Amino acid sequence: MADDSKKAGNPKRPNGLRSDEWFARQDSYGFIYRSWMKNQGHAARMFDGKPVVGICNTWSEFTPCNGHLRGLAEHVKRGVLEAGGFPLEFPVTSLSEPLMRPTTMLFRNLASMDVEASIRSQPMDGVVLLAGCDKTTPACLMGAASVDLPTLLVSGGPMLSGRYEGRMLGSGTDVIRFKDAVAAGTMSIPEFMAAEAAMSRSAGSCMTMGTASTMASLCEGLGIALPQNGAIPAVDSRRQALAFEAGRRAVQMVREDLRMSQVLTRNAFANAVRLNAALGGSTNAVVHLLALAGRLGVDFTLDDWDKYGRDVPCLVNLMPSGQYLMEDFYYAGGVPAVLQQIASFLDLEQPTVAGLTMGQAIADAKVFDRKVIFEVTEPFKPIGGIAVLRGNLSPNGAVIKPSAATPALMRHRGQAVTFSSADDLKKRIHDPDLEVDEHSILVLKNCGPRGYPGMAEIGNLPIPAKLLQQGVTDMVRISDARMSGTAFGTVVLHVAPEAAAGGPLALVEDGDWIELDVAERRLHLDVSDEELARRRTALVPLQSPYTRGWEKLYADHVLQADQGVDMDFLVGGSGDYVPRESH
Repeated sequence: MADDSKKAGNPKRPNGLRSDEWFARQDSYGFIYRSWMKNQGHAARMFDGKPVVGICNTWSEFTPCNGHLRGLAEHVKRGVLEAGGFPLEFPVTSLSEPLMRPTTMLFRNLASMDVEASIRSQPMDGVVLLAGCDKTTPACLMGAASVDLPTLLVSGGPMLSGRYEGRMLGSGTDVIRFKDAVAAGTMSIPEFMAAEAAMSRSAGSCMTMGTASTMASLCEGLGIALPQNGAIPAVDSRRQALAFEAGRRAVQMVREDLRMSQVLTRNAFANAVRLNAALGGSTNAVVHLLALAGRLGVDFTLDDWDKYGRDVPCLVNLMPSGQYLMEDFYYAGGVPAVLQQIASFLDLEQPTVAGLTMGQAIADAKVFDRKVIFEVTEPFKPIGGIAVLRGNLSPNGAVIKPSAATPALMRHRGQAVTFSSADDLKKRIHDPDLEVDEHSILVLKNCGPRGYPGMAEIGNLPIPAKLLQQGVTDMVRISDARMSGTAFGTVVLHVAPEAAAGGPLALVEDGDWIELDVAERRLHLDVSDEELARRRTALVPLQSPYTRGWEKLYADHVLQADQGVDMDFLVGGSGDYVPRESH
């Protein structure tokens, strides 16, 4: 729905602000809007033409990564007030990566709808998004993009580095290692439990380059967050100072009418993909950025992930691809330093919410520790980025993260060991009688957007215990699922179409030969077309167990991984029109 009321001289918007249609009215509606707001102690002058900045807060005690955002919001408010704005905080659905079942990805689109509806339906002129845990960042960005007000994002920041018995611990990454060590018999249960308290020892999100830190960092690459947003630890006072500056900047953006769509252009997405390659960032960023581009109407596809990230090496020595953690990364220079290292790959004229071009924003960035941030000419790993694989097993694409994979397995031919579901995997993967060896390829079906449902982070299938005990540490694994950004291994993910949608993955049987060639971007099932057609005829379609509620709506309307896993009816946006009065 179009809105022509934001024009000079329009009596409904005497100050040229969207919020004027609530607070500048001299009628019974204006009386109601202002009177009820005043019961919170707001002075009359707060309604006198001040830009209203909504602070969209994903705080929840069920979301440990975001548990400190209530305090951070106060610093945003101070910045808004100093700049002459009127800050109003509001809550939206929070998605807890550690606690929510069956997976937060099932609810990302729901949270985005909450964000979109909350922004559009209320009197705000600009928005500061407060996010942290994995799916809250893309959910907030997607919802806000569908309204397209002046908007910027502030992340909660990563936890301090974990410490245990004299060594660093990384969120998720070391949990996986410890789990494998217990299965292999090299770590005791008491030792496993003792590491628990040593891993998460401050407020904040994962301190590895998992999805939370990846998305927080990519917000800098996109230009939708202020410099250093990605890496400042959650408990560092500079995170609070950043929130304060974001509040100030939000008011200025309203006055400049600098909207999300002016910042998040196709070139901004290309910059973010290049940054992701240099960071060794999470594969989850693929579906999130594709969904965000869809909300904005930006022509940006899965193949662009391969195109723009292919030639950028991995420069950052962080878990899961490397050794260090986000705290070290910040001290080494953070995201601005990495962006400067890859400046020759970037569009430096892209605008950012800082009011600077990308080139201006990173002009003074420096690298302070070359053990953490490497040079382009001598990279940490020569291959960064996300490789997009195609073939008869993934006609619409699949992805792999080369920086977290075993080089010797990047070209591999092996026989499939298949699992029909997550339950089947858990039941049989450690069975001593499972017919599997180190050359096998583990294949997991029905764990994609519809199949799980929600496309859970179980694509990094565990190595069978009997192989772990033989010293095997990695195998080729293929699925239509996702994996945690903290995970590692030679793992092919996001196979599209998924098995539950009738994709070729559903047709794979035990013993089938599969060929993986990452350099050639090839994923091939060595089974004849005639045999595949026969199997398809006998295939029994997977039936969703959901008959009501959000889960049914999701299963009926979710798009495939190559389209960002958004809902088909949410692609695009409706703008910032002001809805009709409520009385």
